[in-house]
Amino acid sequence: MPPHAYRPEALAWQVFRGSAAVRRDLLTAHQLRSSAWVRLRHDVYADARLARDHALACRAVALQLPAGSAIAGPSAAFLHGVAHAAKFTDDVHVVVPAGAGLRSQRGLRVHTAGSPQGFVPASVTMKSGAGQGGEQCLRAGHGTSGALHRRAGTHQPRDGDGATMTRADPWPATADLTSVSAAARAGSPLLPRTDPTAAAWESAVWLEPLRSVAIVDSLLGRGLTTAVALAEVAAAYAHRPGARRARWVFGLADAGAQSPPESQLRVRLVLAGIPRPVTQHPVRVPGGPVLHPDLAWPEYRVAVEYDGLWHAGREHLHRGRQRLNQLVGAGWLVLHVTSQRLYRDFPAVAREVRAALVSRGWRR
Repeated sequence: MPPHAYRPEALAWQVFRGSAAVRRDLLTAHQLRSSAWVRLRHDVYADARLARDHALACRAVALQLPAGSAIAGPSAAFLHGVAHAAKFTDDVHVVVPAGAGLRSQRGLRVHTAGSPQGFVPASVTMKSGAGQGGEQCLRAGHGTSGALHRRAGTHQPRDGDGATMTRADPWPATADLTSVSAAARAGSPLLPRTDPTAAAWESAVWLEPLRSVAIVDSLLGRGLTTAVALAEVAAAYAHRPGARRARWVFGLADAGAQSPPESQLRVRLVLAGIPRPVTQHPVRVPGGPVLHPDLAWPEYRVAVEYDGLWHAGREHLHRGRQRLNQLVGAGWLVLHVTSQRLYRDFPAVAREVRAALVSRGWRR
């Protein structure tokens, strides 16, 4: 007989260790197998009503992290609001102190703070909930000792290469049971994560370029980091492994991108040898509004518009044709790229864009 879906109030909307719930007589091992709960990792369960997104995966991993660790890279970017940075089924990226003993495993990608590739070049923030004063910050050190230093609410960089990792209370007092307070229902989990500039650096070093550029585009577009901040971190860690790759990704990034596919289209065109386009270039049409094509080469009056899967329906078709007519009336040559062509027929897309530019006077 299936177990009764019993859900005690203390575990509602929570992520928790199953062994702790059983030990505190909140649930039996049999009840843990009911439809009220979903098993996320070994001994980690969640209220089945919680959204299956990457934040849930991060909360599950956080229960098993050693002190001084933080969610990092694309996972941190997701927690900062970049929804496309990671999916529920993607690995959670974390940075842990040297000697922590945690290794990568299914659903978890571990980077060591004491190694060059795992160095976190910026602070780590932990959002504070009710009753926990202030915001807590961490920094990952690159020194050989990997020592942790506890001090709440301050950054304590070391002289030279390294930095100090700081931490106040790592988790709420009931950390073995849940990692978040009831505020998690409102989207405010207590998860330490590297800050947006650090997340950009980590993503650039750890991920393949098309994905990392899209993440950095979004961090820039949302105002979570700036080109100046990215340049500073790239200069500060120019001697680190992966620095050249990060600088290259930062150089390709653009705050004007409106979606990950637009980012990928722009980068793939550049890698195909086509001049870098301008994103959202303002085009004033006679007697009409100022239009902003997705990608533009103003010198040649050539534009590319990306039509994603959401670009459907009679109303959108009407607006799209009107927009096309206005741009053509202003002397622009406009090409449209669908999602299917971006992912299945890109070489032909590149040839068409190249031919359009050549017809307007571009010479390699």
